[in-house]
Amino acid sequence: MNLIIAIKLLVGLVLLVVGAEILVRGAARLAASVGISPLVIGLTIVSYGTSSPEMAVAVQSSLAGQAELALGNVIGSNIFNILVILGLSSLAIPLMVAQQLIRLDVPIMIGVSCLTLFFGLDRTIHRSDGIILLVGGIVYTVFLIYQGSKEPSDPDSEYEVEYGNKSSLSLGQWVQNIAFILLGVGFLVLGSQWLVDSATDIARKIGVSDLIIGLTIVAAGTSLPELATSVVAAIKGERDIAVGNVVGSNIFNILTVLAICAIVSPIGVPVSDAALYFDLPVMVAIAIACLPIFFTGNIIARWEGFLFLSYYIAYTTYLILYTTEHDGLSVFSSVMLFFVIPITALTLLILALNSLREKRQQKK
Repeated sequence: MNLIIAIKLLVGLVLLVVGAEILVRGAARLAASVGISPLVIGLTIVSYGTSSPEMAVAVQSSLAGQAELALGNVIGSNIFNILVILGLSSLAIPLMVAQQLIRLDVPIMIGVSCLTLFFGLDRTIHRSDGIILLVGGIVYTVFLIYQGSKEPSDPDSEYEVEYGNKSSLSLGQWVQNIAFILLGVGFLVLGSQWLVDSATDIARKIGVSDLIIGLTIVAAGTSLPELATSVVAAIKGERDIAVGNVVGSNIFNILTVLAICAIVSPIGVPVSDAALYFDLPVMVAIAIACLPIFFTGNIIARWEGFLFLSYYIAYTTYLILYTTEHDGLSVFSSVMLFFVIPITALTLLILALNSLREKRQQKK
Protein backbone atom coordinates (compact mmCIF):
# COMPACT_ATOMS: atom_id res chain seq x y z
CA MET A 1 0.00 0.00 0.00
CA ASN A 2 2.84 2.42 0.85
CA LEU A 3 4.46 1.71 -2.53
CA ILE A 4 1.19 2.45 -4.32
CA ILE A 5 0.86 5.78 -2.50
CA ALA A 6 4.47 6.71 -3.37
CA ILE A 7 3.93 5.82 -7.05
CA LYS A 8 0.69 7.81 -7.09
CA LEU A 9 2.51 10.80 -5.58
CA LEU A 10 5.33 10.57 -8.14
CA VAL A 11 2.98 10.18 -11.10
CA GLY A 12 0.90 13.11 -9.83
CA LEU A 13 4.01 15.31 -9.72
CA VAL A 14 5.02 14.24 -13.24
CA LEU A 15 1.55 15.01 -14.58
CA LEU A 16 1.66 18.45 -12.97
CA VAL A 17 5.05 19.33 -14.47
CA VAL A 18 4.22 17.99 -17.94
CA GLY A 19 0.77 19.56 -17.88
CA ALA A 20 2.14 22.99 -16.92
CA GLU A 21 4.83 22.81 -19.61
CA ILE A 22 2.53 21.96 -22.52
CA LEU A 23 -0.11 24.40 -21.27
CA VAL A 24 2.42 27.26 -21.22
CA ARG A 25 3.82 26.35 -24.63
CA GLY A 26 0.44 26.10 -26.30
CA ALA A 27 -0.92 29.30 -24.76
CA ALA A 28 2.28 31.29 -25.40
CA ARG A 29 2.41 30.34 -29.07
CA LEU A 30 -1.24 31.19 -29.62
CA ALA A 31 -0.77 34.54 -27.84
CA ALA A 32 2.30 35.35 -29.94
CA SER A 33 0.45 34.50 -33.14
CA VAL A 34 -2.27 37.08 -32.45
CA GLY A 35 0.20 39.86 -31.66
CA ILE A 36 0.54 39.83 -27.87
CA SER A 37 4.06 41.06 -27.09
CA PRO A 38 6.68 38.59 -25.86
CA LEU A 39 7.20 40.67 -22.71
CA VAL A 40 3.54 40.38 -21.74
CA ILE A 41 3.60 36.67 -22.57
CA GLY A 42 6.57 36.21 -20.25
CA LEU A 43 5.15 38.22 -17.37
CA THR A 44 1.65 36.78 -17.52
CA ILE A 45 1.19 33.50 -19.38
CA VAL A 46 4.59 32.05 -18.47
CA SER A 47 4.56 33.14 -14.81
CA TYR A 48 0.92 32.21 -14.34
CA GLY A 49 1.23 29.00 -16.34
CA THR A 50 4.14 27.70 -14.27
CA SER A 51 2.02 28.38 -11.18
CA SER A 52 -0.89 26.36 -12.55
CA PRO A 53 0.09 23.28 -10.46
CA GLU A 54 -0.30 25.37 -7.29
CA MET A 55 -3.68 26.51 -8.56
CA ALA A 56 -4.82 22.97 -9.36
CA VAL A 57 -3.68 21.61 -6.00
CA ALA A 58 -5.13 24.56 -4.05
CA VAL A 59 -8.57 24.29 -5.63
CA GLN A 60 -8.62 20.50 -5.35
CA SER A 61 -7.61 20.51 -1.67
CA SER A 62 -10.02 23.35 -0.82
CA LEU A 63 -12.97 21.56 -2.38
CA ALA A 64 -11.92 18.42 -0.49
CA GLY A 65 -12.02 20.31 2.81
CA GLN A 66 -8.21 20.42 3.17
CA ALA A 67 -7.65 24.16 2.88
CA GLU A 68 -4.69 23.98 5.28
CA LEU A 69 -2.85 21.92 2.65
CA ALA A 70 -3.57 24.66 0.10
CA LEU A 71 -2.22 27.35 2.43
CA GLY A 72 0.92 25.33 3.08
CA ASN A 73 1.33 24.83 -0.66
CA VAL A 74 1.20 28.58 -1.37
CA ILE A 75 3.52 29.55 1.50
CA GLY A 76 5.93 26.70 0.83
CA SER A 77 6.00 27.37 -2.92
CA ASN A 78 6.81 31.06 -2.42
CA ILE A 79 9.62 30.18 -0.01
CA PHE A 80 10.91 27.43 -2.33
CA ASN A 81 10.74 29.71 -5.39
CA ILE A 82 13.06 32.32 -3.90
CA LEU A 83 15.41 30.27 -1.76
CA VAL A 84 15.86 27.23 -4.01
CA ILE A 85 15.01 28.32 -7.56
CA LEU A 86 16.82 31.67 -7.45
CA GLY A 87 19.56 30.06 -5.37
CA LEU A 88 20.24 27.31 -7.91
CA SER A 89 19.81 29.67 -10.88
CA SER A 90 22.30 32.20 -9.52
CA LEU A 91 24.78 29.42 -8.74
CA ALA A 92 24.61 28.46 -12.42
CA ILE A 93 25.23 32.07 -13.48
CA PRO A 94 24.93 35.41 -11.60
CA LEU A 95 21.49 36.82 -12.40
CA MET A 96 20.90 40.37 -13.58
CA VAL A 97 17.81 41.99 -12.06
CA ALA A 98 15.78 44.42 -14.17
CA GLN A 99 15.00 47.83 -12.71
CA GLN A 100 11.26 47.20 -13.13
CA LEU A 101 11.50 44.25 -10.74
CA ILE A 102 13.26 46.35 -8.09
CA ARG A 103 10.98 49.37 -8.44
CA LEU A 104 7.63 47.64 -8.97
CA ASP A 105 7.30 43.87 -8.84
CA VAL A 106 9.39 43.06 -5.75
CA PRO A 107 7.67 45.81 -3.68
CA ILE A 108 4.33 44.37 -4.85
CA MET A 109 5.48 40.88 -3.81
CA ILE A 110 6.43 42.26 -0.39
CA GLY A 111 3.12 44.11 -0.09
CA VAL A 112 0.88 41.16 -0.93
CA SER A 113 2.93 38.90 1.40
CA CYS A 114 2.37 41.35 4.27
CA LEU A 115 -1.31 41.60 3.34
CA THR A 116 -1.63 37.81 3.55
CA LEU A 117 -0.12 37.87 7.04
CA PHE A 118 -2.54 40.64 8.02
CA PHE A 119 -5.55 38.70 6.70
CA GLY A 120 -4.41 35.68 8.70
CA LEU A 121 -4.32 37.48 12.06
CA ASP A 122 -7.88 36.35 12.87
CA ARG A 123 -6.85 32.74 12.08
CA THR A 124 -8.83 32.60 8.82
CA ILE A 125 -8.44 34.02 5.32
CA HIS A 126 -12.11 34.64 4.60
CA ARG A 127 -13.97 34.69 1.30
CA SER A 128 -14.03 38.49 1.44
CA ASP A 129 -10.24 38.50 1.84
CA GLY A 130 -9.99 36.22 -1.17
CA ILE A 131 -12.12 38.59 -3.24
CA ILE A 132 -9.83 41.51 -2.33
CA LEU A 133 -6.76 39.51 -3.32
CA LEU A 134 -8.34 38.36 -6.58
CA VAL A 135 -9.28 41.93 -7.56
CA GLY A 136 -5.68 42.90 -6.86
CA GLY A 137 -4.51 40.08 -9.13
CA ILE A 138 -6.77 41.27 -11.95
CA VAL A 139 -5.57 44.86 -11.57
CA TYR A 140 -1.93 43.75 -11.53
CA THR A 141 -2.38 41.64 -14.68
CA VAL A 142 -4.17 44.43 -16.55
CA PHE A 143 -1.38 46.82 -15.54
CA LEU A 144 1.27 44.41 -16.85
CA ILE A 145 -0.54 44.12 -20.18
CA TYR A 146 -0.85 47.91 -20.39
CA GLN A 147 2.83 48.40 -19.60
CA GLY A 148 3.81 45.70 -22.06
CA SER A 149 1.82 47.36 -24.84
CA LYS A 150 3.93 50.52 -24.36
CA GLU A 151 7.24 48.64 -24.62
CA PRO A 152 9.02 48.96 -27.98
CA SER A 153 9.29 45.77 -29.95
CA ASP A 154 12.68 44.13 -29.52
CA PRO A 155 13.47 41.29 -31.93
CA ASP A 156 16.19 40.03 -29.58
CA SER A 157 13.93 39.90 -26.55
CA GLU A 158 14.64 36.92 -24.31
CA TYR A 159 10.95 36.13 -24.14
CA GLU A 160 10.68 36.26 -27.91
CA VAL A 161 13.64 33.93 -28.33
CA GLU A 162 12.12 31.50 -25.83
CA TYR A 163 8.44 31.61 -26.82
CA GLY A 164 8.39 32.85 -30.38
CA ASN A 165 7.32 36.05 -32.12
CA LYS A 166 4.24 37.12 -34.02
CA SER A 167 3.60 34.85 -36.97
CA SER A 168 0.58 33.38 -38.65
CA LEU A 169 -0.27 29.83 -37.73
CA SER A 170 -1.77 27.25 -40.02
CA LEU A 171 -5.05 25.58 -39.11
CA GLY A 172 -3.14 22.47 -38.09
CA GLN A 173 -0.89 24.51 -35.76
CA TRP A 174 -3.92 26.19 -34.18
CA VAL A 175 -5.50 22.80 -33.54
CA GLN A 176 -2.23 21.46 -32.17
CA ASN A 177 -1.74 24.35 -29.72
CA ILE A 178 -5.37 24.20 -28.56
CA ALA A 179 -4.92 20.47 -28.04
CA PHE A 180 -1.80 21.23 -25.96
CA ILE A 181 -3.82 23.60 -23.77
CA LEU A 182 -6.66 21.13 -23.24
CA LEU A 183 -4.24 18.26 -22.59
CA GLY A 184 -2.26 20.42 -20.17
CA VAL A 185 -5.40 21.29 -18.22
CA GLY A 186 -6.37 17.62 -18.11
CA PHE A 187 -2.95 16.60 -16.80
CA LEU A 188 -3.11 19.34 -14.16
CA VAL A 189 -6.52 18.26 -12.91
CA LEU A 190 -5.60 14.57 -12.74
CA GLY A 191 -2.13 15.22 -11.34
CA SER A 192 -3.41 17.56 -8.63
CA GLN A 193 -6.05 15.04 -7.55
CA TRP A 194 -3.49 12.24 -7.25
CA LEU A 195 -0.97 14.49 -5.51
CA VAL A 196 -3.48 15.75 -2.93
CA ASP A 197 -4.82 12.26 -2.25
CA SER A 198 -1.39 10.67 -1.85
CA ALA A 199 0.00 13.58 0.21
CA THR A 200 -2.98 13.34 2.54
CA ASP A 201 -2.48 9.58 2.94
CA ILE A 202 1.20 10.14 3.75
CA ALA A 203 0.34 12.81 6.32
CA ARG A 204 -2.14 10.54 8.07
CA LYS A 205 0.21 7.55 8.11
CA ILE A 206 3.19 9.40 9.61
CA GLY A 207 1.13 11.71 11.81
CA VAL A 208 2.18 14.96 10.09
CA SER A 209 -0.26 17.82 9.58
CA ASP A 210 -1.57 18.86 6.17
CA LEU A 211 0.27 22.17 6.66
CA ILE A 212 3.69 20.50 6.92
CA ILE A 213 3.02 18.26 3.91
CA GLY A 214 1.91 21.32 1.93
CA LEU A 215 4.99 23.30 3.00
CA THR A 216 7.41 20.58 1.92
CA ILE A 217 6.50 17.75 -0.47
CA VAL A 218 3.59 19.45 -2.23
CA ALA A 219 5.27 22.87 -2.38
CA ALA A 220 8.48 21.48 -3.87
CA GLY A 221 6.55 19.32 -6.32
CA THR A 222 4.27 22.06 -7.62
CA SER A 223 7.27 24.42 -7.97
CA LEU A 224 9.08 22.10 -10.38
CA PRO A 225 7.83 24.00 -13.49
CA GLU A 226 9.27 27.26 -12.08
CA LEU A 227 12.48 25.43 -11.18
CA ALA A 228 12.89 23.98 -14.68
CA THR A 229 12.00 27.27 -16.39
CA SER A 230 14.31 29.46 -14.30
CA VAL A 231 17.36 27.17 -14.12
CA VAL A 232 17.29 26.40 -17.85
CA ALA A 233 16.74 30.08 -18.65
CA ALA A 234 19.71 31.04 -16.44
CA ILE A 235 21.98 28.48 -18.10
CA LYS A 236 20.91 29.77 -21.53
CA GLY A 237 21.65 33.34 -20.42
CA GLU A 238 17.99 34.41 -20.40
CA ARG A 239 18.31 36.07 -17.01
CA ASP A 240 15.15 38.21 -17.08
CA ILE A 241 13.07 35.07 -17.49
CA ALA A 242 14.87 33.36 -14.61
CA VAL A 243 14.17 36.15 -12.10
CA GLY A 244 10.91 37.52 -13.50
CA ASN A 245 9.31 34.08 -13.56
CA VAL A 246 9.92 33.59 -9.83
CA VAL A 247 8.71 37.03 -8.75
CA GLY A 248 5.67 36.86 -11.03
CA SER A 249 4.79 33.38 -9.82
CA ASN A 250 5.00 34.41 -6.16
CA ILE A 251 2.66 37.34 -6.76
CA PHE A 252 0.27 35.10 -8.69
CA ASN A 253 0.33 32.44 -5.95
CA ILE A 254 -1.05 34.95 -3.45
CA LEU A 255 -3.29 37.17 -5.57
CA THR A 256 -4.89 34.36 -7.53
CA VAL A 257 -4.16 30.88 -6.13
CA LEU A 258 -4.73 31.73 -2.46
CA ALA A 259 -7.57 34.08 -3.40
CA ILE A 260 -9.51 31.45 -5.34
CA CYS A 261 -8.79 28.92 -2.60
CA ALA A 262 -10.38 31.25 -0.02
CA ILE A 263 -13.35 31.91 -2.30
CA VAL A 264 -14.19 28.29 -3.14
CA SER A 265 -13.58 26.88 0.34
CA PRO A 266 -16.83 26.80 2.37
CA ILE A 267 -15.00 27.84 5.55
CA GLY A 268 -12.29 30.01 4.02
CA VAL A 269 -8.64 29.11 4.60
CA PRO A 270 -7.85 28.33 8.26
CA VAL A 271 -4.54 29.73 9.51
CA SER A 272 -2.95 27.68 12.28
CA ASP A 273 -0.73 29.13 14.99
CA ALA A 274 2.30 27.49 13.36
CA ALA A 275 1.55 29.19 10.03
CA LEU A 276 0.74 32.54 11.63
CA TYR A 277 3.73 32.77 13.97
CA PHE A 278 6.39 31.09 11.82
CA ASP A 279 5.70 30.17 8.19
CA LEU A 280 3.91 33.36 7.11
CA PRO A 281 6.53 35.62 8.79
CA VAL A 282 9.28 33.58 7.07
CA MET A 283 7.58 34.12 3.70
CA VAL A 284 7.35 37.87 4.39
CA ALA A 285 10.97 38.07 5.61
CA ILE A 286 12.28 36.28 2.51
CA ALA A 287 10.30 38.60 0.24
CA ILE A 288 11.74 41.63 2.05
CA ALA A 289 15.26 40.17 1.86
CA CYS A 290 15.00 40.14 -1.94
CA LEU A 291 15.03 43.93 -2.09
CA PRO A 292 18.53 44.59 -0.69
CA ILE A 293 19.93 41.50 -2.45
CA PHE A 294 18.48 42.55 -5.81
CA PHE A 295 19.44 46.18 -5.14
CA THR A 296 23.16 45.50 -4.60
CA GLY A 297 24.49 46.00 -8.10
CA ASN A 298 21.21 44.82 -9.69
CA ILE A 299 22.61 41.31 -9.56
CA ILE A 300 22.14 38.10 -7.59
CA ALA A 301 25.69 36.89 -7.06
CA ARG A 302 26.68 33.28 -6.55
CA TRP A 303 27.36 33.81 -2.84
CA GLU A 304 23.87 35.25 -2.45
CA GLY A 305 22.45 32.19 -4.21
CA PHE A 306 24.39 30.01 -1.79
CA LEU A 307 22.92 32.06 1.08
CA PHE A 308 19.41 31.43 -0.29
CA LEU A 309 20.00 27.68 -0.46
CA SER A 310 21.51 27.62 3.04
CA TYR A 311 18.44 29.29 4.48
CA TYR A 312 16.14 26.79 2.77
CA ILE A 313 18.11 23.95 4.32
CA ALA A 314 17.81 25.69 7.71
CA TYR A 315 14.06 26.22 7.19
CA THR A 316 13.50 22.58 6.24
CA THR A 317 15.63 21.42 9.18
CA TYR A 318 13.45 23.47 11.52
CA LEU A 319 10.29 21.90 10.12
CA ILE A 320 11.73 18.41 10.60
CA LEU A 321 12.85 19.15 14.18
CA TYR A 322 9.49 20.75 14.97
CA THR A 323 7.48 17.88 13.49
CA THR A 324 9.49 15.19 15.27
CA GLU A 325 9.64 17.25 18.52
CA HIS A 326 13.41 16.76 18.57
CA ASP A 327 15.39 17.84 21.64
CA GLY A 328 17.68 19.96 19.48
CA LEU A 329 14.87 22.25 18.33
CA SER A 330 15.38 24.89 21.05
CA VAL A 331 19.16 25.08 20.46
CA PHE A 332 18.72 25.27 16.69
CA SER A 333 16.08 27.99 17.00
CA SER A 334 18.25 30.05 19.36
CA VAL A 335 21.26 29.88 17.05
CA MET A 336 19.17 30.95 14.04
CA LEU A 337 17.31 33.70 15.92
CA PHE A 338 20.17 35.33 17.82
CA PHE A 339 23.18 34.74 15.57
CA VAL A 340 22.59 33.68 11.95
CA ILE A 341 19.61 35.91 11.09
CA PRO A 342 20.99 39.14 12.69
CA ILE A 343 24.41 38.66 11.05
CA THR A 344 22.80 38.07 7.66
CA ALA A 345 20.52 41.12 8.05
CA LEU A 346 23.48 43.31 9.04
CA THR A 347 25.52 42.08 6.07
CA LEU A 348 22.70 42.80 3.62
CA LEU A 349 22.18 46.26 5.13
CA ILE A 350 25.86 47.14 4.78
CA LEU A 351 25.94 45.90 1.18
CA ALA A 352 22.81 47.89 0.30
CA LEU A 353 24.23 51.08 1.84
CA ASN A 354 27.54 50.61 0.00
CA SER A 355 25.71 50.05 -3.27
CA LEU A 356 23.60 53.17 -2.70
CA ARG A 357 26.71 55.25 -1.95
CA GLU A 358 28.45 53.99 -5.10
CA LYS A 359 25.45 54.90 -7.25
CA ARG A 360 25.36 58.42 -5.79
CA GLN A 361 29.07 58.86 -6.46
CA GLN A 362 28.60 57.71 -10.06
CA LYS A 363 25.87 60.34 -10.57
CA LYS A 364 28.25 63.06 -9.37
